[in-house]
Amino acid sequence: MKIKFILFMFALTWLTLLVRVFLLSVESNSYYEKLSYNNTIKIEQIAPVRGEIVDINNRPLAINELGFKIQLAPHLTLKKNSDIFESELATLLSLLPHLDKEKIIKEYKKSDSYYNHNFIDIVEFVSYEQIMPVYSILSLRENINVVSSPKRYYPHNEAAAHVVGYVGRANKDDVQDDPLVELIGYSGKSGIERYYNEYLQGLAGKREIKVNANNQEVEELSSQMPVEDRKLTLNIDIELQKYIATLFENKAGAVVVMEVNGAVLSASSFPEYDLNTFVTGISSEIWEKLSNSLDKPFTNKLIHGLYPPGSVIKTGLGLLYITSPEVGQNFSVHCTASLPVGSRVFRCWKRDGHGSTDIKKAIRESCDDYFYKGSLKLGIDKMSDGLMRYGLGKKTGVDLPNEFVGTVPSREWKKKKYNKSWYIGETINTSIGQGDFLTTPMQVAQFTALMATGKLPRPYFASMLGDKLVEPQLQEVLDEGELKRLPTIQRAMYEVCNVAGGTGTNYLKTKVKIAGKTGTAQVVGILQNIKQRELEHEMEYYTRSHAWFATYGPYENPQYAVVVMVEHGGHGGAATGAIVSKIYDKLLELGYIKTEGIER
Repeated sequence: MKIKFILFMFALTWLTLLVRVFLLSVESNSYYEKLSYNNTIKIEQIAPVRGEIVDINNRPLAINELGFKIQLAPHLTLKKNSDIFESELATLLSLLPHLDKEKIIKEYKKSDSYYNHNFIDIVEFVSYEQIMPVYSILSLRENINVVSSPKRYYPHNEAAAHVVGYVGRANKDDVQDDPLVELIGYSGKSGIERYYNEYLQGLAGKREIKVNANNQEVEELSSQMPVEDRKLTLNIDIELQKYIATLFENKAGAVVVMEVNGAVLSASSFPEYDLNTFVTGISSEIWEKLSNSLDKPFTNKLIHGLYPPGSVIKTGLGLLYITSPEVGQNFSVHCTASLPVGSRVFRCWKRDGHGSTDIKKAIRESCDDYFYKGSLKLGIDKMSDGLMRYGLGKKTGVDLPNEFVGTVPSREWKKKKYNKSWYIGETINTSIGQGDFLTTPMQVAQFTALMATGKLPRPYFASMLGDKLVEPQLQEVLDEGELKRLPTIQRAMYEVCNVAGGTGTNYLKTKVKIAGKTGTAQVVGILQNIKQRELEHEMEYYTRSHAWFATYGPYENPQYAVVVMVEHGGHGGAATGAIVSKIYDKLLELGYIKTEGIER
């Protein structure tokens, strides 16, 4: 029995050894083969070149400036290699004396470790002109690597800054959202650069190479080129853009010039800033100056500036009035310049009133009393529902990042935000675009295009993604009755700009026959006990009203909506009329407006 047990154990031991030998020599072969492959084969990603952004006439707005980055071999800060590090550093500084020694040391030590075997970036960008005279010397040094590295450059500096946007160094959040950003090192931070970042940055290529035990390349096994240099064409005309900037010198605000189908030809938020200061990192001095400015140059006022629209919404509200059974097309009032409601008195801007007023006169002369009394008939629910249907209080869908919604006040909105009841005085304030009513200039441009054509466009900046044309998107938001009565509103808007008594007539001087609506949006309220309001030009600058002028032209053949908003500009027509006039004349000069829109 003992002999059988010993023989069994002997056989079991040999069987176990044979199985183990089999596993090591046969079954584990694929595992060790893969491990060996990974030790000798290296996959190297190739960063794509970012696509250029150009205007509608193929003029560059964002390009790549040719240059190089400098890298150092790892582990040179180890005690045994410290002399090599100092030597390489001295060589670099002797050849390129403009480099910052302390910054180089800081960048190197930040990435150097026992676990890092890749070359370390120490200088992000050196221009082609600077590197070429010393390139042959640097390329012979085994611890220094010079790699092609284009830098984003904005040839027009501050022009169209808030539209084009800028790129900056990638942070952890950027890398987490898109691993390709870690390879590239930077990403779009604002504007078109951010909205179309994925398209512009392209796709990485890769090289499969064989390396030796020292991690040195022996052979290239395969390569795949990156998908890169994707061109993005905008509807923007940079010549028009720069011209409008001259009209806004020493002013703050926003301008939108948009085809009535939504294609944005020019859009500016003022003041602007030089985009190139952000590419390699802005200085603390410039940052402090810009961020502390009361005119808020960092805010993209086109989509992030929230302003009371004032009287520019009277066109849309007037359309709701004349198409509703509660008010009707024949509704008129006798304006005496004041409307007592409860303990308050709501005043019209014209001290002696407008007298007998119908819809056309109410829009032409911007009679507040007409809209006060109409709002009491229509009610806030139908007012807010209609205005939101016309595009206010919601995103326009423009291709810029993080567009703000704005506010069209309503019972539901107030209950949700403040958990309070609605008061009739708030209905009256809403009827003239005041109170809690807030819009963006882009929303007003979209709204104005609707008044011009009866269709609500989606504003868009991108004209072509490579060879792919971006098509306009138009919504049918007006019902049959509204479409039928829209010409009444359009005629009233014409009278605003062309008939005696029109709030814009005296301030316009353009060759193009246009229609529009002025707006003066109060920044501070007027106390009830003040009988005579202080004139705008007598007020402290930052307490003056914002000035709006929302227009379209030519009147008989609408092609463009032009919206101008001057912060603290005072009266809408006075502050904006000259700017609007010059923009239309420039559109004519550049050939955008056809000759049938010209006054003869």
